[in-house]
Amino acid sequence: MFHPIPGTRARLRRRIAAIVAVAAACAVLPASASAFGPPFIGSFTKVTEIGSTVPPNGDENPYGIVNVNQSIGALVRGDTLISNFNNKENEQGTGTTLVQISPSGHLSVFAQISGLSPSACPGGVGLTTALAILPGGYVVVGSLPTTDGKAATAKAGCLIVLDPWGHVVKTIPGSPNGPINGPWDATAVSAGPFTALFVTNVLNGTVEHGEKVTDGGTVVRLGLFSTYGHAPSVFSEQVIATGFPERTDPEALVVGPTGVGLGAFGTLYVADTQGNRIAAVPNALFRQSPLGAGGFTVTHDGSLNNPLGLTIVPGGDVVTANAGDGNLVETSPFGFQFAPFDTGAEGGGLFGLTPAPFGHAMLFVNDKENALDLAH
Repeated sequence: MFHPIPGTRARLRRRIAAIVAVAAACAVLPASASAFGPPFIGSFTKVTEIGSTVPPNGDENPYGIVNVNQSIGALVRGDTLISNFNNKENEQGTGTTLVQISPSGHLSVFAQISGLSPSACPGGVGLTTALAILPGGYVVVGSLPTTDGKAATAKAGCLIVLDPWGHVVKTIPGSPNGPINGPWDATAVSAGPFTALFVTNVLNGTVEHGEKVTDGGTVVRLGLFSTYGHAPSVFSEQVIATGFPERTDPEALVVGPTGVGLGAFGTLYVADTQGNRIAAVPNALFRQSPLGAGGFTVTHDGSLNNPLGLTIVPGGDVVTANAGDGNLVETSPFGFQFAPFDTGAEGGGLFGLTPAPFGHAMLFVNDKENALDLAH
């Protein structure tokens, strides 16, 4: 077990944050930065379907997406891991499966999650866009569960931790008054066995206020330690941003801060869906107090149309997926929006996205077709 020596916890946090910050900066600042050149999505001309995301149990509405960068356990390098939010009756907040899709479109079930106790995951299982792979091959996926697909029954949920073979090994429970409350999306950056996991939360007051907009949305940073055979342990927990607008929605279940991506110099970018903007949280790796008012606005409106998924592309630009019209929008760190790319998914068709591990392309989930698509 990993046990920090008493009195060294603060120093350990600073050291880990520094290591992760250097790794993050190196990852998003290659020699030829697209922020100072042509946009990453500017050369895209078509969309190709890779394969279906529907597992044998019929789960629908793919949300989260992450590249598998290392073969370990059942995880295969080059494949794509995807979480499903709906069951076969298309009820939101009831999906229980993670599927793995190869570049050729072959689908396998990585995990089908059930049987979590109320104390382990308040409300049960309804897998969200919050999806990441940690050192040691552990997978973290968010759960924002409902009993009938309606926002009125939504519960705090949890973060579910699975081993490399897809077995649940632990949870990080949510609570109405805790930092984890309706985990909606996530991103992770790791260095060695240490990970900074950023999670957006959308249930702080939303069920109580219904479709009336409230400003309870948050971003939480978790410090995690994990290695092969050692399930992730949480050594730090910090709310780093508050004040994001959020509300329930009969079509989308809940609307609030969604996609997150760590950019250059430790700035975290957040897709503020309700506010129709991209927000920035500076110093996200070191911040010890929350930034209010939903962070700083990088850009708003323009080609943005309810941005959901968010990713950082090579060169440091931010690419978001519009819920309103099915477009991908690329924005420089300075707020300049490039021409959007039409995926053809139309309104309600997009959610998670990530740069493809092969070639100059973008992988994204198509909720309308329950498929993994490639823009290239």
